[in-house]
Amino acid sequence: MIHFVLLIACAVAIYLSCEWFVNAVEWLGERLNVARMAVGTILAAFGTALPESVVTLVAVTTGGTEEAKNIGVGAAMGGPLALATVAYGVTGAMLLLKRRKDRATVRAAVGAGLSDGSAGSAALDESGVGTSADMRRLTKDQAWFLPIFVVKVALGLVAFAFKPALGLVFFAAYAIYFWREIRNNDESGEDEFLEPLKLQPKAASPSTGAVVAQTLAALVVIFFASQYFVQQLDAVGPMLGLSASVTALLLSPVATELPEIMNAVIWVRQGKTKLALANISGAMMIQATVPSGLGLLFTSWKFDSALLWSGLITMSAIVYLLLAMTAHRLTPTRLTAAAAFYALFVVGLVPILM
Repeated sequence: MIHFVLLIACAVAIYLSCEWFVNAVEWLGERLNVARMAVGTILAAFGTALPESVVTLVAVTTGGTEEAKNIGVGAAMGGPLALATVAYGVTGAMLLLKRRKDRATVRAAVGAGLSDGSAGSAALDESGVGTSADMRRLTKDQAWFLPIFVVKVALGLVAFAFKPALGLVFFAAYAIYFWREIRNNDESGEDEFLEPLKLQPKAASPSTGAVVAQTLAALVVIFFASQYFVQQLDAVGPMLGLSASVTALLLSPVATELPEIMNAVIWVRQGKTKLALANISGAMMIQATVPSGLGLLFTSWKFDSALLWSGLITMSAIVYLLLAMTAHRLTPTRLTAAAAFYALFVVGLVPILM
């Protein structure tokens, strides 16, 4: 019972620390004068991807056996899977809930005679996912991710002498992506409002020291709460009749991506959808490169059937999203449907593990 209580406590701690983190990281982006989108794709993504990146680093560098090192390989594959399916799905579901709430607000205003409903109805007719410019940016991110991920999976199926050295290529790929995002100043002009910094709620322009302190403090809580959450999940799994391998492949990846999911929930609630989506796509780029590079350098990077299946599902989910984006048909409902790919992964994993 204590593990379930601790599990809930960790989830609450992660959510509250994410509230403080997204509040601080927006101010940090303003202080560093980075593009608004880069706040999500670089600053927020780097912070929230830290827990799972550390899991991979520790596993591949200190694992005493090949099996122990393969935990890092599993984390490197599980992260993108959870982001491409569950994280996007939760974001879509939050957008649907927000749309329903907005419609109720419009109806209440019309009923009270405060509005004729025309402006609200026009706004609600939009997809609610983002502008054309936002979709182009998101499409470009996913178009970067997909070929890198395909190469990542392909390398898990072959063996050759210089394969470990290719880990450096993955680091270089992220460096290029990082430079592109930081230099990109193409902004749509929305989401400019910054809420007061929680450490200095009465200050119109908080001090840089307070911004940095809040950012780092929130990251520390996110890091340790995420690690403890995974530990409790490992203990709860057997209580629910799940084997260690099932827990590691099905639940742990979702747990390690909880900060990104929480950030998306918070930003969608605040009406900052593009930051929510940017955080997920930016974290996916980190997961496709940095943990992969570490895995290639320090392990044999050899995939079994379960890892290959996770890779195929991840690629399928991204292809689905890319098709919807390029056709300008990405709606909250279609975004929510991305979570169905995770259900497909679960169904296909059962016969593999039996």
